Amino acid sequence: MSDSTVDTKTEPLSVHVNADARQVWVMLRDPSLVAQWHGWEAEGLEDEVRQIYFTNATEAADHKSLDLGGRYTFTLEPVGDGTVLTVAPGSEGGQEPDEDVLEGWQTFVQQLRFALERHPNAKRQTTYFADDSAPSGGVLRNLGLDSLPAPGEDYEATLSTGVTVAGKVWFRSAHQVGLTVHSYADHGDGLLIVADLPRTRARPDGGTRLLVTTYGLGARALAELRSHWDGWRRRHFPSSAPLVAGNAAGPVTGS
Repeated sequence: MSDSTVDTKTEPLSVHVNADARQVWVMLRDPSLVAQWHGWEAEGLEDEVRQIYFTNATEAADHKSLDLGGRYTFTLEPVGDGTVLTVAPGSEGGQEPDEDVLEGWQTFVQQLRFALERHPNAKRQTTYFADDSAPSGGVLRNLGLDSLPAPGEDYEATLSTGVTVAGKVWFRSAHQVGLTVHSYADHGDGLLIVADLPRTRARPDGGTRLLVTTYGLGARALAELRSHWDGWRRRHFPSSAPLVAGNAAGPVTGS
């Protein structure tokens, strides 16, 4: 695996994908496949995918560039061992891109990379949490993920949820960490992305984002996983909205 330490403040955002450009292009142009890496399972995801990737989108004839209506442009550069996928802000509006939007793209392109490299033909199950606050010391320290090795290296950590996870460090950026997790799939690995977002004028306490992507877990295993994460949410974010949970085990509705 290539070094995937990246910085969303450096524009444009690029990731190396161990797949040829044709495979990456298909992941960008088939709505059912986009829905397996963009965002998370939630009501309205299908409409969001069509709005962002297909309404007013312009495809280059060589299938190496996709302009999303002037807002963002995807560029595919074939290299010897795969494809470099780049997302760059467009000129629409004439303003600097919002940092939270850039953080979202960081998450999404890493999910695209993971889906294509690890589970190209599988449907995901997602569990999402977000809050405009952060635990003391930040969410990575709170979870016990503040001393991880470099991207591509093996790790094992006992989370503050009480569960031990293991796999490889998938990527690291200024505010996010992505980890493959053996127990998050019945075959292969799943993916855990944790974002420790900085303080801003609109978010004076910082922010927390968590996205768990699993594959092929049965209803019981998925419900248990979500129960651990919801218990953690209740302890550290007692006034937050519930987890956003899709697929087999249904939504988590606790307050």
